[in-house]
Amino acid sequence: MDRMSSFLPKQSQQLKLSPLSYAILLSFSSFTTMTYAAESEQETNKLPTITLQAQGNWLEEADAEKVHNYAGARTIIDRKRLNETAVTSIREALKQVPGVQAQESNGTGGSDVSLNIGVRGLASRLSPRSTVLLDGIPLSFAPYGQPQLSLAPVSIGNIESIDVVRGAGAVRFGPQNVGGIINFSTRAIPQEFSGSIGVTTEFATHSDQLKYSPNLFLGGTLENGLGLALLYSGTKGNGFREHNNKVNIDDVMLKSKYSLTDQDEVSLNLHHYDGRGDMPEGLTEAQYAQNPFQSTHEKDYFSGRRTDVSFRYNHKDDENNFELLGYYIDSFRTSNLETVLASGKKRLDSAPRSYKVYAIEPRYSRAYEFNDIQSEVTVGYRFLKENSSEVAGRTDNYGANDPALPFSPRSSSEGGTKAHAVYIDNRIELGRWTVTPGVRFESISTHNQFTGYDSKTGLTNTVHPKIDSSEYLPSLSVMYSVNDQWNLFANAGVSFGPQQYSQLARLEGVIATATTDGLHPEKSKNYEIGTKYLGHGLNAEFTVFYLDFDKELSLIRDASNNGIWTDLGATSHKGIETGLNYDFGQLLDALEGLKAYGNYTFTKAVAKAGKFKDMDLPFYSRHVANVGVGYTIENWTLNADMFAQSKQRSPNIPNSDVYQTIGTPDGKYGDMPGYSTYAVRVAYDFNSHVKGLKIAGGIKNLLDKQYFTRSTDSTGGKYVGQPRTFYLQTSFDF
Repeated sequence: MDRMSSFLPKQSQQLKLSPLSYAILLSFSSFTTMTYAAESEQETNKLPTITLQAQGNWLEEADAEKVHNYAGARTIIDRKRLNETAVTSIREALKQVPGVQAQESNGTGGSDVSLNIGVRGLASRLSPRSTVLLDGIPLSFAPYGQPQLSLAPVSIGNIESIDVVRGAGAVRFGPQNVGGIINFSTRAIPQEFSGSIGVTTEFATHSDQLKYSPNLFLGGTLENGLGLALLYSGTKGNGFREHNNKVNIDDVMLKSKYSLTDQDEVSLNLHHYDGRGDMPEGLTEAQYAQNPFQSTHEKDYFSGRRTDVSFRYNHKDDENNFELLGYYIDSFRTSNLETVLASGKKRLDSAPRSYKVYAIEPRYSRAYEFNDIQSEVTVGYRFLKENSSEVAGRTDNYGANDPALPFSPRSSSEGGTKAHAVYIDNRIELGRWTVTPGVRFESISTHNQFTGYDSKTGLTNTVHPKIDSSEYLPSLSVMYSVNDQWNLFANAGVSFGPQQYSQLARLEGVIATATTDGLHPEKSKNYEIGTKYLGHGLNAEFTVFYLDFDKELSLIRDASNNGIWTDLGATSHKGIETGLNYDFGQLLDALEGLKAYGNYTFTKAVAKAGKFKDMDLPFYSRHVANVGVGYTIENWTLNADMFAQSKQRSPNIPNSDVYQTIGTPDGKYGDMPGYSTYAVRVAYDFNSHVKGLKIAGGIKNLLDKQYFTRSTDSTGGKYVGQPRTFYLQTSFDF
């Protein structure tokens, strides 16, 4: 225990053990028992000697086997799973992953083009603390200076799998890696020509509107080795609330690859995303009680577009794996947000912003043997440059019948970042043990030219904040293979997030002020210990986690509703994650076709300092569970799913010492009760009659449970959740 305690956080070394400490000790006890049992096995039962091959990029072609052999908490959801459950959006798919809380659309993240993901109790608004990738390319506007996903350029119709790495990934990927890595893999280029076309149509009660999502896939490989694929996925129509209309999303990708030799391949991908959607505002308590589906803001919307191109060269042989990745991203976003003033008049804010990102990432892996020890060393580097141009505008106050007014600038900024990242890790195979030490070094230089405008006097002032950061991020992961199906793992590492453009300067009234002296990059020490099982029809995982967040920044609002970044201080995130999938056909032939899955996460995320010390952080649930069962008989497939989460908090009224639990009249603050929803789906495969034709129908929120969330931003208030929704899915494969 003396050696063990040196690796545990100080909180776990206290004499009074917490439930998390008991769980960690129990896991270590099991680990020790399994180690002793494995070492006492007879020679004939030892694992066979395997020649290690260079693995290289472990996000590529990820499957259940790769996830099982990864020394950290990791879950993958493939297209087959997506097609078998009541999932019609990225947000719904992520609810099936332990540790992930995908929040309902709300506030300035309330459009259909945004994504709000929180991992292990971290902030979920616009997914700021996870590295989110599409085929290994960052999805955010600017990975360092603007990592949010108010524009999430990814559509479920183009997705082959969703890979969520919650631990031990900070060495390879960054910079926003406190909440792990989420990689969306698009549909692969097939060897033979094939294609599919489909559409999902949704109809929500309390609304007479339809929303439909078409998708198309065409691809194949020519005799000369050139592979091509065209992917399209979109969403059109209206949502379930008033003024949640004019949703218009087009997501198209052209993929190509060419085999130069049996060991060398090049690929080029072109991707364009264009999305727009109205955003209904948050409601006051009185408005929500009158009609939770109403909206009085007719002018609120969010729109954006992104074009990116990526080139990849890859060499693979038994000992070497070299990859050169380069990409360019050009994105733009804008929005209109209406505010109702105390006088009854209104004003409109607009925020057009554009970003450009260039990056090159070479990575080399080499498998080698030293004194009969199998190892793989990987060295990687990334140079990334990003530029941003942001404007904030506002109209004068106007009445309900006044004509449209022009925007006057309030602020503008021209920012940029140059970042170098170097990493090295070494995977060492020692019999049943796999040990992987590694370290990542980030060197970042960020600047921002920020200008404030006084529309009344015409005066301006400009500040030029800048910050340089250098961070070492060490990591150590250990895995022990009890047998071919069962392993145990533990890891520890450091993650961080650099300061963003909006955190370098702000408006104080109409005066631009630099804030680099008061804020700092965020850092977290992350610990995991867990176990996985894959075999005999069962895929199961159990993880205990602890995040010691030394420095965390939080966005609050001042009296003028300006966003101000402040030092939240230290926070603690700890809990357990469980997940399983089981095929009952492995148990009895009579149960062939019956499958079940489930996951449960307990999280306790609290402040470690300040006026709300030991109190829950906002907008996360301590308990989240998802359970589903599916049965396939002949051409029919039936599925039933249940999702549940416990209450959430919204306690932090600006400039108040009260931890607010009772709902406030404006709807922004107070507790949000927990809830559970149910979904059913029935599908029929016409393959025996019409080859490739499939039809499915289902109901989400079957019992029409009314639940809500809140937002505290500029369009804050109460937001009703999705009501009972009927959907029909039709697809044709050829």
